[in-house]
Amino acid sequence: MNPEQLLQHFERISEAPDAIARLRRFILDLAVRGKLVEQDPNDEPASELLRQIQSEKSRLILERSIKTQQALPPINAEVMPHTIPEGWIWVYLNDVTDLVYGKLLPTTDLLPSGYDVFGANGVIGKYSEFLYKDEMLLISCRGAYSGTPNISPPNCYVTNNSIVCQFFAPNKCNIRYFYSVLTVSNKEKIVSGTAQPQVTVANAIRLPIPLPPLAEQHRIVAKVDELMALCDQLQAAQTEREQHRDRLVAASLHCLNPAVAGTEANTPDTQRESARFLFNHLPRLTTRPEHIKQLRQTILNLAVRGKLVPQDPNDEPAAKLSKRIEKEINDHQVNRSYRKAKPLPPVKSDEKPFILPFNWEWARLRSLAFVLGDGIHGTPIYTDGTNYFFINGNNLADGKIVIKSNTKTVSFEEMQKHKKPMSTNTVLVSINGTLGNVAFYNNEEVVLGKSACYFNLSSSINKYYIKLLIESPYFLEYALLGATGTTIKNLSLKAMNEFPVPLPPLAEQHRIVAKVDELMALCDQLETQLADTAADSRRLLEAVLHQALLPAEQAA
Repeated sequence: MNPEQLLQHFERISEAPDAIARLRRFILDLAVRGKLVEQDPNDEPASELLRQIQSEKSRLILERSIKTQQALPPINAEVMPHTIPEGWIWVYLNDVTDLVYGKLLPTTDLLPSGYDVFGANGVIGKYSEFLYKDEMLLISCRGAYSGTPNISPPNCYVTNNSIVCQFFAPNKCNIRYFYSVLTVSNKEKIVSGTAQPQVTVANAIRLPIPLPPLAEQHRIVAKVDELMALCDQLQAAQTEREQHRDRLVAASLHCLNPAVAGTEANTPDTQRESARFLFNHLPRLTTRPEHIKQLRQTILNLAVRGKLVPQDPNDEPAAKLSKRIEKEINDHQVNRSYRKAKPLPPVKSDEKPFILPFNWEWARLRSLAFVLGDGIHGTPIYTDGTNYFFINGNNLADGKIVIKSNTKTVSFEEMQKHKKPMSTNTVLVSINGTLGNVAFYNNEEVVLGKSACYFNLSSSINKYYIKLLIESPYFLEYALLGATGTTIKNLSLKAMNEFPVPLPPLAEQHRIVAKVDELMALCDQLETQLADTAADSRRLLEAVLHQALLPAEQAA
């Protein structure tokens, strides 16, 4: 591998998902294939090394230091994962090591001080004695880490969550070379079970290992250490670059976002300058999905505070709009289209988290709707195979009612019995569990459950403005503050009724919705560009790695 070539392209290939991790694995893959360092014809061949190891193994068996090993069939071409250089040899893991389980140690026996205790994937505590004086090669054998190799620290107690690989001739095997082999080996060959994965000694002994000459093992380990140090440098450079971008994005959004920056200090000129900078440099700044998510939240935050589009003094003020809505709702109540609601208290000063533009007004959500209620509090009678669905808050997503494969159905009679007085100006919001999912009713034949509420808006309200309001950080903060429950959050109908709505003039509602749609489309484009860039970086990474591997393959 050519470090200069790697550094030359790293600025681009580092955008590939898990680029550093893939580089590290690639280095180890080259190492165990004999393609990382050159072979030396003067090295003692691995066949002779194996003979010496086997001689030591026989001595240990005669001394009864280890048990007689199970005879395994010869390693043929079908078992070999890849080709190896001349002078190497394929062996089974138990040709060079004696595999034994660690010793059971209940966690209640762990002590605050003593010798390290190694569990499934690391040190888990201390104990008064140790089992192994030297570093030991381990294979995690129980749970999620099954098949993962480790090297235990010296003077360590190893629990039965790991298999210990005791080399027959420790001075003939480089433990870190074998660690590299186990790291890139196919774990599926030795791991069994899915719900409770495990590795047995009987499976582990059959793992094929490419054995190089001892001198080459040492050269491989030295080269791996050198290249892993390079990867550490690349990782640090990548982290610093990403942190710099994060700080720049955060600073730009901070200036744009009045909820963070404060409306007094954050002047319109400052906001316009920050907005111009941010949108001019979006492709360079928004390099990760988290950046796009932050940008979407800032757009919504600006929208509901009257900071996204300019106000027009010719618009009908929200105060007059409120009067029109109040008359419209009263007329329907007089005609008994809807039941008369209890009067709502005005929005108090301490309920107003930010200052509104001159022609906006605070209003309670209930004052903008003919009715606000939730779904049935019981369970309907289910009937399979119909087109009448029982929906809840988890069926609401991005303005639509989503019917899932596990959504229950009811009969026509049950649907008629429980249906709510909804219209095409009805907004549905999840108020239990996940708060703030939004959908519009579009004449679907559904029964609504109690984890969602519905409200029928006045015709003088743009329902898409209410949708973006509910999806904004402002509503989420309000909902979480007023929600009950710890594991499952629940927002009461009272809290929904009294939600303080920052109400713009109707004409401005339309302009806000149009601007948000435009900017969200831009965010969609940026997300697509991010995905394309990641795919391009992945292809470049593969090409660089291939070029690094190709000369060694041609020379082999």
